[in-house]
Amino acid sequence: MTSTVSLAPRIPCRQVADIELPKEVDGLYDLAYNLWWSWTPEARQLFSSIDATAWARYRNPVEVLLNVERAQWERLVDNSTFMDGYVRVQRAFQSYLKGLDKSWFHRRFPNFQAGPFAYFSMEYAIHTCLRVYSGGLGVLSGDHCKTASDLGLPFVAIGLLYRAGYFRQAIDADGFQQHIYPEYDFTRLPVRPAMDDRGRDVTVEVPFPDRCVTAQVWVAQVGRVPILLLDTDQAANDPADRPISSLLYVRGREMRLAQEVMLGVGGVRALRALDIQPSVWHINEGHSALLQLERLRATMATEDLSFDEALQRVKRNTSFTTHTPVPAGNEQFEPELARSYLELWSEPLQTDVGQLIALGNADHGEPHQPLNLTAFALRTSAYVNAVSRLNAEVCDNMWRHLFPQQPAEEPVIEPITNGVHLSTWLGSEIRALFRRQYGTDWIEALLEPTA
Repeated sequence: MTSTVSLAPRIPCRQVADIELPKEVDGLYDLAYNLWWSWTPEARQLFSSIDATAWARYRNPVEVLLNVERAQWERLVDNSTFMDGYVRVQRAFQSYLKGLDKSWFHRRFPNFQAGPFAYFSMEYAIHTCLRVYSGGLGVLSGDHCKTASDLGLPFVAIGLLYRAGYFRQAIDADGFQQHIYPEYDFTRLPVRPAMDDRGRDVTVEVPFPDRCVTAQVWVAQVGRVPILLLDTDQAANDPADRPISSLLYVRGREMRLAQEVMLGVGGVRALRALDIQPSVWHINEGHSALLQLERLRATMATEDLSFDEALQRVKRNTSFTTHTPVPAGNEQFEPELARSYLELWSEPLQTDVGQLIALGNADHGEPHQPLNLTAFALRTSAYVNAVSRLNAEVCDNMWRHLFPQQPAEEPVIEPITNGVHLSTWLGSEIRALFRRQYGTDWIEALLEPTA
């Protein structure tokens, strides 16, 4: 038998939106909070049929359900066309959630009994109603989560929940672009606070210079895959720390470093708080690389290992994806700033702060080298890939000097070409063609070599 630990974690969540539904359609609540609807046209059509105007305005089923009057529900429940559509979507949704025994991963690894794959990223583009993304990295991360769900991978993702998201563009009367930062009400988005086994909200504390910063853990459910999103806008925090998760790619070098410490260290602690023990740790771009500090601390606290031995242990099940060779994709911080944040890790890791910063030295000949998170991730990961063959060649040439013992014929960085989540990006006409050709399980059919 396959152990349940191979499944994506199921995380209890607290209801925060004041949604009241007739019992005949109470399944709409779970459907609204599972972003499976974002790549399922029939589900989106169902929500649009509840209130077409609200759907066109918000593209957000939680917002739609919050605004439906009782008289409208009575009309809908009496409408056989609507109810037939509701039943069809619910059957498809439940079949999807319960279909792990038919999934790609289960068929190929039926005896897998380890923990899930933990995937860290700064941004996730799942749908426009959840604006925790800006561009390519977010699209890739979002598609990874959706595809992991379709494939039945044991998978959990970790990111930040940005109060103002990423800026929205507007053109003023003079034709100039203006940046707008809306403040989102999380209770009206398809996210919910995670709860522990005693029904309390899950929070984590992350050590910072001279203080600890608290973050609440929210969950965005993406099919079978949960994304844990950390929110530092908490009353327990100093007013200067509450904006750490306010904006994607917040300005200011110290605030940016604080954001990336929260993502990495806070993400590891969030997994621990939910009793999730990953078998693989995936660093998607260098932003989350400092998660290794917390993993090293926990390893050394529970096992009698030296720093170097613990580093090898942690490195063994870490994978790193590097995306771009331009500076924005290889973030670095001046040594004085890095020292102020990494110094508090010296005692628990039984090492000098200089050794920690040296893990992130890019070794380009600077006298006082900054902390480069790409170099840090490269030195603490057992497997490294880029996102296309050419990208891998360029990045391998950039970073090979960090591994002088690597044989010239063996790449340091392997290529894995970016893919997309088919159901998200496929047009309705082609989707209908695939369904006619392959049946309702056309996604599974297209995964086979014969397709």
